[in-house]
Amino acid sequence: MRDRIYEKVKKYIAVHGMIRPGDYVAAGVSGGVDSVCMLYLLTRLQKEIPFRLMVVHVNHGIRKEAGEDAAFVEELCRKWEVPFFLEKVDMQSYARDHKLSGEEAGRFLRYQAFEQVLSEEGIKGKGKIAVAHNADDRAETMLFHMFRGSGLKGLGSIRPVREAVIRPLLCLERGEIEAYLKKEKLAWREDVTNRGDVYSRNRIRHHIIPYAKEEICSGAVSHMGELADILAETEDYLDRETNRLYSRYVKENIIHMVDDISDRRKEESGQAGNLLIQLKNFRTEDIVMKKRVVLLAMERLIPHRKDITARHVESLLELIDKDGSKELFLPWGIRARKEYELLFLEKLFLESAERSTVQKLEEIEMIVDVSTFSPDVQQQVVIPGIGCFTFVMREVNFLQEGSFFNRKEQNIAENRYTKWFDYDKITTSLLLRTRRPGDYLTIDDGLHTQSVKQYMINEKIPKAKRNKMYLLADGSHIVWIPGYRFSRQYRVEKHTRRILEVCLKGGDNGREGRGVVD
Repeated sequence: MRDRIYEKVKKYIAVHGMIRPGDYVAAGVSGGVDSVCMLYLLTRLQKEIPFRLMVVHVNHGIRKEAGEDAAFVEELCRKWEVPFFLEKVDMQSYARDHKLSGEEAGRFLRYQAFEQVLSEEGIKGKGKIAVAHNADDRAETMLFHMFRGSGLKGLGSIRPVREAVIRPLLCLERGEIEAYLKKEKLAWREDVTNRGDVYSRNRIRHHIIPYAKEEICSGAVSHMGELADILAETEDYLDRETNRLYSRYVKENIIHMVDDISDRRKEESGQAGNLLIQLKNFRTEDIVMKKRVVLLAMERLIPHRKDITARHVESLLELIDKDGSKELFLPWGIRARKEYELLFLEKLFLESAERSTVQKLEEIEMIVDVSTFSPDVQQQVVIPGIGCFTFVMREVNFLQEGSFFNRKEQNIAENRYTKWFDYDKITTSLLLRTRRPGDYLTIDDGLHTQSVKQYMINEKIPKAKRNKMYLLADGSHIVWIPGYRFSRQYRVEKHTRRILEVCLKGGDNGREGRGVVD
C-alpha cells in the first residue's frame, strides 16, 4: 500500500533541494509529535538517499519532565540506529541576561546547540539542520507577524529552506501528522506548555486557527501556506531589486576609524561602520524601493532588525525631503546627517578606539525623535568635545513601591549628569542644540519661568562657554542644562507612567568646580 504521507514529504524535500546524497543532517528532536514524525520519515528516506543523520535533543532547563523527554528520544535513536546528542542550556538565565523573551532565547540556544554538534563532528559549514515546523506553525507565524505589524518578509512566514535550516514537514498539517503517527503505532511526548494560552502563538493555535478552519474555510491553513509561498517569492524579487539599487546609491565605510581595530571588527561581522546615500537620483525612485533601501542601510549598521520600526524609516525619508542641513538620531547610536544631496549614516561610539574621525560638528540642531522610542532600548548621541548622551524610555514598573523613583519624589535632582523626565509631558521631538534667543526653563514647582540667558548669568557661567553648551530642548522650553538645572515642568510625579532617562558621560559642558545642584 502506498504511503501517502511519506511520498508527500519526500516530494517536498526534493522540490526544495533539502537533502542530497552525502549530506550531513542534524535533526532537532524534542520528542513531540512533529519531531518524532520527522525523524521517522528521515530514517526511511535514508534507505533511498545516502546521507548521514544525527539527532540533537536540547534540554532548556525549565521543565521537570525534561529528563524523561531526553530518555525517550535517546531510546528512539537507539531503536532506529541514529547517533544521539544531548545538549543542556539555561534558557531562563540567557533570556534574563540578554533581555529576550523565553521564546526568543530558546530559539537562539537551540540553533546554537545544533551548530555546536555539527562543529564538534567536524562538519561545520557542510551540515544541514532539520527542524519539524509544520503547515499550522507556518499559518500561526503569518498571523502573529501580521497582528504585530510586519512587512512582506514577516508575512512570508516560515520558509522551507533558510540557509542551512530545512523544514521537511512544512507541507503537512498538524492533524495529518498526529493521524499518521497513530496509524504507524508510534508514541510521542506531550509538552504541557503547548496546552495553555500563556504565549500569543498558543492563543492563535487554540482559538483563531480552529475557528478559521471550522467557520470560514476548511482549507485555511493550506491556503495560507500557498499565500506565504507567493509572498516569499515576491520578497525575494524585491530583495534582489533592493540590493541592486543599494549598490547604485550607497557607499559603505567612507570614513575610516581612528583605530583600524574597529574597521576589522566591522569587516568580520559583515556590518558597515558608516555609509553615504547619494540623494539626487535616489529621490526619483518609487517610494517602495526608497523605503527598502533606507531599511537595508540601517540594517547594515544595526545588528538587530527588530529595533528598526516603520517610524524610523519614515523619519529618514522625511529628513531626505527637508531643505538644508539637518540631523536625526536613531537607535543604537546612529546619526543621520543630511548635507544637500548627500545623506550620511554613521554609528557613533563613545570609546575612543571606535569613534569615527568626523569633522567638527557645526552648531545645528540634532533631532532626538522620542516618538520612536521602545521601552528599555538605549539610543545614543555623541557630540565631540561634549560627550555621549544616552536616552532610554522606562515604563511604569520602574515606579513600584519602594523603588528608587518613589523615594521622596526623587533625590533624582541630586545626580547632575543623569536626569529623569516625564516622557508623556514632551510635546515634540527633543533637540540637542546650543542656546537661542527666547529659550527659557521653569525654575520651581509653581512653574515660574526664567530665561536661559538670565539663568546663565546668575550661575556665573563664563560667557565664552554659554554659546558652546549643548542643551536638551522641547521647542524653546529647555528641558535640561546638563550639569546645571532641569526644568520642573518635566519632573517625574506620582501619576507618571513613562520616564525618559537621559545620561551624559564624558566631555565638559561647563561642569568644572560645581557642587550638587538641581
